[in-house]
Amino acid sequence: MTRPTLGIALITFNAAARLAQCLEAVSFADEIVVIDGGSTDATAGIAEAHRARVIEVRDWPGFGPQKNRALDALTTDWVLSIDADEIVSPELGLAIREALAKPQADVYAVDRLSNFCGNWIHHSGWYPDWIPRLFKRGAARFSDDLVHERLVLSQPGATKVARLKGKLMHYSYEDFETVLRKLDTYSTAGAQQRHAAGKRGSFSTAVLRGVWAFVRTYFLRRGFLDGRAGFMIAVFNAQTVYYRFLKLAQLNQPH
Repeated sequence: MTRPTLGIALITFNAAARLAQCLEAVSFADEIVVIDGGSTDATAGIAEAHRARVIEVRDWPGFGPQKNRALDALTTDWVLSIDADEIVSPELGLAIREALAKPQADVYAVDRLSNFCGNWIHHSGWYPDWIPRLFKRGAARFSDDLVHERLVLSQPGATKVARLKGKLMHYSYEDFETVLRKLDTYSTAGAQQRHAAGKRGSFSTAVLRGVWAFVRTYFLRRGFLDGRAGFMIAVFNAQTVYYRFLKLAQLNQPH
């Protein structure tokens, strides 16, 4: 029997910083598809240099639909969906190849470890972080969420999900500029998503939800064990939630 083929699904926008490292770590894949949102840096060139097929799509439907475009563009038996700031560790790469050689499940979850401004985070609600990313074609698709998309199993009760050894190293926030940019992006997308669902926001809701986000991250999820980085993450979460509900309140106002 021949080994099932593996495709890498990626979406990018000005993702040159880690892209080469990301693609080198999955060089064992049979096919790589990159859906690019119109990058103005070296993203496309780096991807093509690592034998990726780059498809430029300038409209932005949200993270979930964009990732599904990458899935649909692949022709392989299996799909590994990763982000351009995620690096498959050698141990995880080996585990992926072993799983494909003798599949024991239709969907596999990976152990993601995230980095915040140079610090690996082991608490704060960021870790442990088992996320399904490797799956047989047709076994799953991404939700249509604008942000914080999730993988939805085609047959939740019947689909077997297993875990892979090794780490998926996530360089999610390289510097403070990235933190501030994502704060604005995530709060806006979160507000738009809630507005579309008919939800409402207010100043008092923004304050209360923001305070709760800090308490939950720093105390209940033991962010204090991550030191200064844990405190910064708690503040970041609080600000994201605060501005999300302020923006939602603004969207609810009649024009």
